[in-house]
Amino acid sequence: MGRWRDGRGQLTVRGDAGERPAVHVPLEVATSYRARTKGLLGRDSLDGALLLSPANSVHTFRMRMPIDVAYLDRRLRVISVRTMPPGRLGLPRVRARHVIEAEAGAMAGWGLRVGARVEVVWEGATATEGREG
Repeated sequence: MGRWRDGRGQLTVRGDAGERPAVHVPLEVATSYRARTKGLLGRDSLDGALLLSPANSVHTFRMRMPIDVAYLDRRLRVISVRTMPPGRLGLPRVRARHVIEAEAGAMAGWGLRVGARVEVVWEGATATEGREG
């Protein structure tokens, strides 16, 4: 798989076997230094989610809203989910390679929890495993 680029796409949260259908969420992808640094700063809301890659920690300084944060490993499996109020510094997660941010409470509604796998689709490409390098 090639390098990821800044852009838009869709995040798919796979449901449990037979319990809940997959959820599709609008996604912004931030891979450049500039896009990752800006993140959600200056926004009052977010339609969907923001994927930061590479990333293993986030902060909420100068943010206007609390956010949900999901840390993903290289295979896009959720290893931790936290809700962070504005003005906090999150601890780095050693195995994390990517971070998903969304408005507080959104991830619970999507069924995004520890152990879940996600899929990222954009520009006609699918990522089921994170890129390295």
